[in-house]
Amino acid sequence: MLNEVERWLTSRSWSVTDRPLHQLLAAKQRTGQSVSVVLPALNEEETVGDIVAVIRHDLMQQVPLVDEIVVVDSGSTDRTSQVAAAAGAIVVHRDEILPRLPAVPGKGEVLWRSLLVARGDIVCFIDADLKEFSSDFVSGIVGPLLTEPGVDLVKAMYDRPLGGAAGQGGRVTELMARPLLNMHWPQLAGFVQPLGGEYAARRSLLEQLPFPVGYGVELGMLVDALHLVGLDALAQVDVGVRKHRHQDGQALGRMSAAIYRTAQLRLARGHLIRPSLTQFERGPDGFEPRTYSVDTEERPPMVEIVEYASRKVA
Repeated sequence: MLNEVERWLTSRSWSVTDRPLHQLLAAKQRTGQSVSVVLPALNEEETVGDIVAVIRHDLMQQVPLVDEIVVVDSGSTDRTSQVAAAAGAIVVHRDEILPRLPAVPGKGEVLWRSLLVARGDIVCFIDADLKEFSSDFVSGIVGPLLTEPGVDLVKAMYDRPLGGAAGQGGRVTELMARPLLNMHWPQLAGFVQPLGGEYAARRSLLEQLPFPVGYGVELGMLVDALHLVGLDALAQVDVGVRKHRHQDGQALGRMSAAIYRTAQLRLARGHLIRPSLTQFERGPDGFEPRTYSVDTEERPPMVEIVEYASRKVA
């Protein structure tokens, strides 16, 4: 590990207990910063309501840390939107945001569009499939942005149990993302959960970043932020344990391919000859190929979008 990373682990890795809520509230009042929590959601009716309710109760009603909770529904066929709204979130459908640009499938697309809806100076992204959710996920990663002027992006770190075994989650992280980062961007080797969906950042940073539209968004954002603001502007906070719905092996394969493609674009800005992934499933006549396109599209920095600039002026 680089000496720079060892120093960074000491100076930019914290625990949620390092910043009690009263300290965060004082910093928020002193700086006048507003905080938005954004949940990208697709068929998450079983979990999204509890997440919204916990954040609203703990961080809006008991203490005024969060100013708004926005759920961006990317085409759910269940009651995700209704459940989220009933729990107190502002619910917006992905296709209603920037309608002149047809939406493409993918988490990164939803996060990118959310910048046009969320109003906060600090934007906190939380995945909508978390179980046994704690508001520490929000207060933990928002905290350094309120108290440390030199920090621009904060990732959550946590244990990820899998099938009852501690620390066995994050298979794509260990098999794909961590090797890529250690080999090509060793300054980022200190991040415990580089692909985690829980992170917060200043709007002033997010609006300057391109957003890969699919699964590569977290890796792309981390790499681009490193180049834009430097390692000391990035941080991580231990928030405990993360429990969520796990993907099957083939879904993880598609995720890995998208992440590799995102890394490849940043390494060379080159072109894949065949940006697709073929997997196999057993059918009536034996193993049958299934070919999936790999996410290759990226959205430009939001500051380049006319509607966003017009909103800021207004």
